[in-house]
Amino acid sequence: MRTRVKICGITRIEDGLAAARAGADAIGLVFYPNSSRFVETEMAASIARAMPPFISKVALFVNAPADEISAVLQQVPIDLIQFHGNECPEYCAGQGRPYIKAIRMKEGIDLLAEREKYDTACGLLVDSYVPGIPGGTGETFNWSLIPREIAGEIVLAGGLGPRNVHDAVITVSPWGVDVSGGVEVSGGIKYETAIQQFVTGVQHGDRNNH
Repeated sequence: MRTRVKICGITRIEDGLAAARAGADAIGLVFYPNSSRFVETEMAASIARAMPPFISKVALFVNAPADEISAVLQQVPIDLIQFHGNECPEYCAGQGRPYIKAIRMKEGIDLLAEREKYDTACGLLVDSYVPGIPGGTGETFNWSLIPREIAGEIVLAGGLGPRNVHDAVITVSPWGVDVSGGVEVSGGIKYETAIQQFVTGVQHGDRNNH
């Protein structure tokens, strides 16, 4: 199986195109104002419209009100929503797009229970837990906490980069991997060579898994 790749925190058209050229399956647009990767709606629309076919555009929200989400969806051609806060399943399911739910791996989290709770989600994105930071922490977590029976369904995030994504793919065998800070020169500014190295690392991991 081929591990899917999402490059998150895209703030410039050229970075989105670099992700597409490298072979990424999706780009992430962050609509969380406290993030260094926050993108204004107008710029997000320009980025999304510049993407070639078959690249999924993912909108990331953190506890955003429904009218804010609706305003973005009216202006930006979004394929999938990533909820990265404390949103309940009913709220997530009611926003007019397929969604994935981010689960921060703090102590005591039961991923099997979370999967059952968010049964309307396309999948779960599993991220590191750092108090006060909803995502983009740059920290990894203990991958062995992911139950083997659902590892192939999840999107793995948290501290991934060109140096460790090969090991992550081999160890976890996730459906997909998500990177942001691991391919940046600064907040929201991507480095094309690092994106290419990241995708190559995923591909090598896939080959070694067969």
